[in-house]
Amino acid sequence: MEAKINVVLVHGAWADGSSWSKVIPVLQNKRFNVTAVQLPLTSLGDDIEVTRNFLAAQKGLTVLVGHSYGGLIITGAANDAPNVSAIVYIAAFGLDEDESIEGLSKQGPAPAGAVQICTDDHSFLWIDGNGFPQAFAADVDPVDARIMAAVQKPLSVRFFLSSAAIDGMCSCLY
Repeated sequence: MEAKINVVLVHGAWADGSSWSKVIPVLQNKRFNVTAVQLPLTSLGDDIEVTRNFLAAQKGLTVLVGHSYGGLIITGAANDAPNVSAIVYIAAFGLDEDESIEGLSKQGPAPAGAVQICTDDHSFLWIDGNGFPQAFAADVDPVDARIMAAVQKPLSVRFFLSSAAIDGMCSCLY
């Protein structure tokens, strides 16, 4: 029997591995061995380390797939990973050498949905639940967008903003 190719899926910010729920069955039906990483979203380094652990657990060739912020993760995690046979970026970020997430976020005007991003008392970023569909899921079924808002996973401001910028952000009302 031929060994299955592994596919490791890496989600973006404000999401978790379940964001791949419509993709996973399609890939499994094509006989891929599929797993989705659950990123802690606490720092870029933490997220890369979790993904590297997933990669190390794979037996055989692995296709590493990242969406949005997940693109940053797969770039770092694939370094020196001998079983990674391909890297797939899906509407994903990629940094040039010596480029930071903060620097990237300052290029050009802020996206329209940025006004919906708030910080809590623990320095985690959330998307306001009422503005979530417009800011994050404009092309998603409204019921699915409300579910995504309800289960969103916050991310640490540590890898997006300087501490001075945090003070100017709104507070979330949850």
